[in-house]
Amino acid sequence: MLPEKQQQIQLVSRPEGMPVKEDFLYKEIDVPQPSNGEVLVKTIYLSVDPYMRGRMSDAKSYVEPFKLNEALAGGVVGEIVESKSAHFQKGDFVVGMLPWQEYSVAKEKEVRTIDPDVAPISTYLSILGMTGLTAYFGLMDIGQPKEGETVVVSGAAGAVGSVVGQIAKIQGARVVGIAGSDEKVSYLTDTLGFDEGINYKTTDNIYKTLKEACPDGIDVYFENVGGEIGDAALSLLNKHARIPVCGAISSYNKTDRDLGPRVQSRLIKSSALMKGFVVNDYNDRFKEGATKLGEWLSQGKLQYEETITEGLDNVTDAFLGLFQGKNIGKQLVKIAEPSK
Repeated sequence: MLPEKQQQIQLVSRPEGMPVKEDFLYKEIDVPQPSNGEVLVKTIYLSVDPYMRGRMSDAKSYVEPFKLNEALAGGVVGEIVESKSAHFQKGDFVVGMLPWQEYSVAKEKEVRTIDPDVAPISTYLSILGMTGLTAYFGLMDIGQPKEGETVVVSGAAGAVGSVVGQIAKIQGARVVGIAGSDEKVSYLTDTLGFDEGINYKTTDNIYKTLKEACPDGIDVYFENVGGEIGDAALSLLNKHARIPVCGAISSYNKTDRDLGPRVQSRLIKSSALMKGFVVNDYNDRFKEGATKLGEWLSQGKLQYEETITEGLDNVTDAFLGLFQGKNIGKQLVKIAEPSK
């Protein structure tokens, strides 16, 4: 029997700098009931992602800001516990962008079914979900790595970066990953097969360290971080280098302007391409990306790591931990157990 009440996480103030717990409110609300053409979804896994920090601001961006005093929302894998849709049955597992709460009503077009026999359901929020697709399209469409080239990935032990490096290795590239701890560097080189790893927190000069790791320069720099790491990488570009810009997490919580070297002369001298993107730019090609990722995963060419926090009451801690580098791979929160 379903409960009548549930917990929902709302944004109640717009953060200035690093978000704090007081920016969020846990509120008790009714469990909603589906109407015709809708389903009731029990949240099993909930995704927290760095881009959500931007949505907490009311500044104009590529996606609408979260509204104050309403539920935050993100990627959710859930189980249908009641269906009033001909396209879904009770017990189906689905993925979609849903509120941060225990139960959600979704329209038919807001969720899609996933197959738990292909891979664990959590992977549809990680390696087989938006993070995997972000890595695939950013690297393959913009980065276009070639055999023998040098690919550098910042935020390399994160959900996107860890997949980027592995795909680059599949393409025959030499891969250097930048991360924030010795544990993460070991994970990159010993488990994922990166050729070299750099702990940016223990080097006195990131430019010098990166130059030593890339004696032949950089052909592809996959940008997840920005800041001094990005400045150093842009100084080592080879002719016709490509720079997919996926994120700039170092600046997300800054309250002042993020200043750094001007990039124009570096791009001109190297005839480099620097292009920002979001995964939704590739909506019409998601099937292509998911198919390829699934093939590589089944062939053992891709590995993945998920940092899973338990409980809705720990969602905000998991989110804030992203900006402290606490996760390896994809950060998920497990909200409930599946019924079967």
